[in-house]
Amino acid sequence: MGSLNITKRGKVYQYQFEAGKINGKRKRINKSGFKTKKEAEEAGAKAYNEFKNCGLAFKENNISYADYLDYWLENYCKTNLRYNTIQAYTTIINKYLKPNLGVYRLSSLTSVKLNSFIVEICNKYKFSRVYFSNILKVLKGSFREACDVYGFIKYNPTLTLRLPKIEDYKEDIKHIYTQEEIDLILSRFKDNDTFTCAFLTSCYTGMRTGEVFALTWDDIDLNNGIISIKHSVYDKPKDNKGRWYLGKTKTRTGTRQIHISQTLLTALKNYRKKQLYLKRLYGKEYKYYHLEDVKNEYGKVKEQRIIENDYGVLDINSVNLVFTKENGSFVGTDLLKYPFQIIHNELGINKCRFYDLRGSYATKILRNGVEIKDVADILGHSNIETTENYYISSTNESRKVANDVFEKITFSNVIEEISNYEINTR
Repeated sequence: MGSLNITKRGKVYQYQFEAGKINGKRKRINKSGFKTKKEAEEAGAKAYNEFKNCGLAFKENNISYADYLDYWLENYCKTNLRYNTIQAYTTIINKYLKPNLGVYRLSSLTSVKLNSFIVEICNKYKFSRVYFSNILKVLKGSFREACDVYGFIKYNPTLTLRLPKIEDYKEDIKHIYTQEEIDLILSRFKDNDTFTCAFLTSCYTGMRTGEVFALTWDDIDLNNGIISIKHSVYDKPKDNKGRWYLGKTKTRTGTRQIHISQTLLTALKNYRKKQLYLKRLYGKEYKYYHLEDVKNEYGKVKEQRIIENDYGVLDINSVNLVFTKENGSFVGTDLLKYPFQIIHNELGINKCRFYDLRGSYATKILRNGVEIKDVADILGHSNIETTENYYISSTNESRKVANDVFEKITFSNVIEEISNYEINTR
């Protein structure tokens, strides 16, 4: 296959290059009508590069990294990622990537420069290692798509990037709820049925916060004792229709079924009875909701919006949400704000979150003999490494128990005799 040729045809110039053969016959791509040879050369070079890249314009010499990040967010992230992930990526891009790397051309950024950026970020801030990993993830993802999807660069400079060894970083400490703390919290909020039932649901299942508050009564089979986890709830900037949405679970394996323990089953049944009573009590003043499909530009449903019904109107797409206020008002995860202020300030259980019930559940059942693969399946993890690295925690108490267990299994009379000798001081 030949290279680009520029020829003069009368008073104008033409570019031409050979394309692939079809049925054994040579094919050429050409265009004429350029006033100068330079114009023909520039247009021909662009067309030839596009041809070599299967019709994709090659922009490596022009686009800045900042402009590319905007392009990537709009064309890749908003199509392939969930809303909360997009928001997290946007924060990282605006706080760290654009200010430090945005002025450079996408094609000029090398692995050396990018490695220096990662090292500087890790030295400058005291984030958890997980958050540093997220910054690196966004950086690597943006360059991967620039190279493999859009063809803006020929080589991905982030392929070998790794986080440096971090000697002093903020430890991502997860709170493991003790039985005393659980009892204290439930006693304090014994008159708040919605909060206590939501608390018990996460406590006894390890469900994510968004999964708990996305539950509808159609998801809960009280007869067979099964919860079907299909959605997660999240919020967007509020407008006249509200701010809460139902989306898919965090991962594909997040869609799952969980068996309900007898304690939780009793709590859910009683809470259901209370809610039905409140519906009768409030009558027409009780709030009901329906789902509105939100589609992307291709007409594909990407999420569902939770919208309050008009007064006295039952919508055909009605949704029977589980965790609502007494009058049926749905406030999503905002339901947790006031109780956790009390938990932190009045009860003195500092630095705990509703989400920590998930890790507490995983840690406790693993310590008591449940196989880690079963724990991963219950939590909705596709691999056990995620369960091990992020949800299974050790404490001083558990480490002490581990040593006590080892002492029991290695006991012998010889060890006992050797360790219990008396010093003869005479």
